[in-house]
Amino acid sequence: MGNADTVIAVLRKGHDALASSVSGFSDDALARPSGAAEWDVSQVLSHLGSGAEIARAGVEAALEGAANPGPGFNHSVWDKWNAMTRRERADGFLRANHSLTALYESLDAGTREKLRIDLGFLPAPVDVATAARLRLSEFTLHSWDIRVAFDEQAALPTDAAAALLHGEPDLLAWIGKTEVLEGRHAALHITTTEPASDFVLRLQTPISVDFDLSERPDGTLALPAEAWLRLVAGRLSARHTPDGVATTGAADLDLLRRVFPGY
Repeated sequence: MGNADTVIAVLRKGHDALASSVSGFSDDALARPSGAAEWDVSQVLSHLGSGAEIARAGVEAALEGAANPGPGFNHSVWDKWNAMTRRERADGFLRANHSLTALYESLDAGTREKLRIDLGFLPAPVDVATAARLRLSEFTLHSWDIRVAFDEQAALPTDAAAALLHGEPDLLAWIGKTEVLEGRHAALHITTTEPASDFVLRLQTPISVDFDLSERPDGTLALPAEAWLRLVAGRLSARHTPDGVATTGAADLDLLRRVFPGY
C-alpha cells in the first residue's frame, strides 16, 4: 500500500477498535477522568468528534476547490460540541469520526496523490497522506487518553506507531519547550523497537531529529516506538512508562518530560 493508503487503513482500524469500546460505555465510564489533564472521557470524545467534523469540512473544501472554512467555522463546531451531554458526545463521536474516515477511504488513487488540503494552521496546503497522518496522530494519542482511563498499562497500537514514527510534518520544534534546557545542548541517540529505528534527538533551539548518528552521543535512550511517541506528546509519566526503557548520559527522562510537556 502507498503512504496515504497505509495511514487511512490504520485510521479505519483505530476507529473500529475505539468505536467498539465507546459503544459499550456506561454513563459512569464517560465521566471517568481521562489521560488528558482536566478532561473526562466524554470530553476527549468531544475533542475527537469536533476535530473530525472540522477535518472533514477541510477535505470537502479541498475537493470542491474552495477555501478552508476558517476559524469562525471551527469555533461554531467547538461551541456545539461543548454544549452536548456526555452521551451526546459519545454518540456524536461515533458518527463524526466514522464519517471522516469513510471520506478518506472514498478518495481514489489519483485524488490521494494529487489533492492538496488547507488545514488552516500550516503555512501551505498538504497532501492527503500528511493530512491523514496528522489526524491519525491526534486520534491515536487521544484514544490512548481514553484507554488509559481503564488500563494504566495501555500502549499505542503498533501499526499506528509505525505509521507515525518518522512521518511528516515534524512538529518537534513546535511542541518542544527549549527554555527548559537553560542554554544546554545535547545530542541523544534514540533506539526504538516495534518498529526498530535509530536516530538522533538534538536538544537545542530548535529541537530536531535526524539520522546523523555519532559514535559518541551525549546520551542514549532505548524504548518502544510507541513510548517515544507518547514521550514527545507528554504522555510518558513515570507511572505510564513501560518496563525496559533504558537511558545513559544526558538522556534524563525527567528533563525530557519537561521539554515535552504535552499538547
